[in-house]
Amino acid sequence: MIEKAHRAMIWNYPRDASEQEWEVFIREGRDEPLRHVGSITAPDNEMAHEQASRLFARYATDVWVCPVDAIARYSTHDLDRNAKPVNSDADESRTHEDLSDI
Repeated sequence: MIEKAHRAMIWNYPRDASEQEWEVFIREGRDEPLRHVGSITAPDNEMAHEQASRLFARYATDVWVCPVDAIARYSTHDLDRNAKPVNSDADESRTHEDLSDI
């Protein structure tokens, strides 16, 4: 049986930059998953897209830029001393199925 992860919500503290912060997600190929590749600062979404494309996604098929304040972060890592524990489904059991014999 695999134990569930205990996560906490982490607050997004602003960087020292004066521009909007953006998280960048890309998909490198049509059949690939979307994945987070980094973050940038830019005044608007068009400039964020331009910077993200240059830095992270020269050959990506999809580029997503998302304002940092629109993202809720949850982590099992101790990144924030003010993090609030998240109440998960404690009654939900999780199992691990060994498929090595198949």
